[in-house]
Amino acid sequence: MQEKPTSFSIKHWSDDDKPREKLVYKGKSVLSDAELIAILIGSGSRNESAVELSKRILASVNNNLNELGKLSIKQLMQFKGIGEAKAVTIAAALEIGRRRRGEDAVKITKISSSRDAFELLHSTMGELPHEEFWIVYLNNANSVLQLSQLSKGGLTGTLVDVRIVMKQALELGAVALILAHNHPSGTLKPSAADKQITQKLKLGAEALDIKVLDHLIITQKDYFSFADEGVL
Repeated sequence: MQEKPTSFSIKHWSDDDKPREKLVYKGKSVLSDAELIAILIGSGSRNESAVELSKRILASVNNNLNELGKLSIKQLMQFKGIGEAKAVTIAAALEIGRRRRGEDAVKITKISSSRDAFELLHSTMGELPHEEFWIVYLNNANSVLQLSQLSKGGLTGTLVDVRIVMKQALELGAVALILAHNHPSGTLKPSAADKQITQKLKLGAEALDIKVLDHLIITQKDYFSFADEGVL
């Protein structure tokens, strides 16, 4: 007599092992990342449960949710068991998480340290696959007047128009600036171009009695502060 194949469906699991039931009865904090993703996708395949499928997806990005958030719909659909609907659901959920972090950053209205500046900018720049350069304009109380993107897609001295930065500073009544750009590679070491741009903007600002308080290099998990490291 042929043995009946084992079912990998979550509905055949004990209640303690079912992600949805686990969340309801034990709370969301006890679920693993894979279990949370399994709730999003709802089902796996005949040979793999939703949790196992989720574990396989996470393993492909070294179990890093930030890296998972960078995957495109097409990249997610490369996993057997993930169609367009499931891929869109995963992408949408991770985008909600990113925006939630952004809302927390908006609460920072005064910069008292490099950490404050990092928290303000990280949700905007930390996970980008390309480089962007931003300026934080501050008043004399170090309160944030405006965030402005200066360049996108690369970083060279030729892309920095000091006149535009200073014109905006004067229009806003800013007395101080914080410079920031991201390194998608993850390296926190400033390049020669980073240092050149910092000095170029610092000299231009000094001519108008505006201070450059810091320049941050932002990565997915950390930052480098020119001011904290004494290289401003």
